[in-house]
Amino acid sequence: MTKDPLPSLFDLTPLNETYRAEPHVLLRDLRERCPVYHDPVSGLFVLTRYADVRGIVSDLTIWRDPKLAEEGATMMKLQISADQTDVPRSEATSILFLDSPDHERIRVPLMKAFYTRIAKFRPAFEVIVDEALARINPSEPFDLMSVFCVPIPIDAIATILGVDHERLVEFRRWSEGVIQGLNPYRNEAESAEMETCQEALNAYFTEAIILRREEPGDDLISDMTKLQAEGAKISDTELRINLGALLVGGNLTTTDLIGNAVRLLLINPSELAKLLATPSLVNSVVEETLRFEPPVDITTRVASKLTKIGGCPVKPTQGVCMSLRAANRDPEVFDNPDRFEIGLKRSPHVAFGGGAHICIGAPLARLEAQVAISKLFEKFPHLKLVNADAPEWRGLPFFRGLERLDVQA
Repeated sequence: MTKDPLPSLFDLTPLNETYRAEPHVLLRDLRERCPVYHDPVSGLFVLTRYADVRGIVSDLTIWRDPKLAEEGATMMKLQISADQTDVPRSEATSILFLDSPDHERIRVPLMKAFYTRIAKFRPAFEVIVDEALARINPSEPFDLMSVFCVPIPIDAIATILGVDHERLVEFRRWSEGVIQGLNPYRNEAESAEMETCQEALNAYFTEAIILRREEPGDDLISDMTKLQAEGAKISDTELRINLGALLVGGNLTTTDLIGNAVRLLLINPSELAKLLATPSLVNSVVEETLRFEPPVDITTRVASKLTKIGGCPVKPTQGVCMSLRAANRDPEVFDNPDRFEIGLKRSPHVAFGGGAHICIGAPLARLEAQVAISKLFEKFPHLKLVNADAPEWRGLPFFRGLERLDVQA
């Protein structure tokens, strides 16, 4: 019996209806048949085993910058804009794609200021969630994504940054546009929208940095301009790029995390019953959602030296794509990996990547998801799906989130 050909990385996106409906049909088969697979279409090695993925994301000698990849790593090369070729990398891309010393130079002070803000943010975020819940009319079905999961993360990151709240609708649109920069398969219309939104975001942060330097406020932008004045070696361009990255990353993926968690609880009533009986299990709900249905599919690296992955030689400058989603369901690591079950002691998931490039927004995402889920089910303990059979997944490649989540209180 002839087996189906191995899928390309393009097939492992929601642009493929099979993958969009259930990614693990393809990921499970790929992990079993060829867990270290060189995809000729993308030009990358695709990894689907937990041990391989965790080993590479934790390896501090592996490069992150797609510009360092060989020309044959075509998917990674698509992530580099034409206008990024003649400027320093730190002024062309965020810390997401930088290597040290630039990565460490920018990330360390930014992370220190950001985490200080997060540490005292919970009371303010609880108010944001309470206000969102108060706006819901529970007498009729409603789309939880549009009234709850979408607005609260953008409100949260805007509050931390010091963004004008009257402009949240604009910032949501800019975030949706700019994140297309991570979509190598975007079409002309998506590219045009990306550029328009990037220009608008750049203009906003350029002005905001100047204003905060003249008149500081109680926000992260002011914190960073203060650190600059105290000697932090971060240019205004670098600061603007990374503040924009925090805004984009800080709301879209958290929206997906909250929506995915709520859906999983509603289609697994025994797990919801556990949470309602023991509210402290909300941390476990968030971690199990990150394992079982993470918002982000992949992360990439570039081999800096001859490397063996699962016995397969990878040459210097060859690109590597790691399926975080596949790794999080590896049966070699997780018992009953395809079952959503809270309250278990499991191995750490890799939903936030790892190593020096572990997601800088992970603490905020966890805080927001924990508070949002707790307060939602405190107010609506009998919440039910209106249509449990046909989830509407978004089509953005390498991300997993819902377009709609129709519920009844």
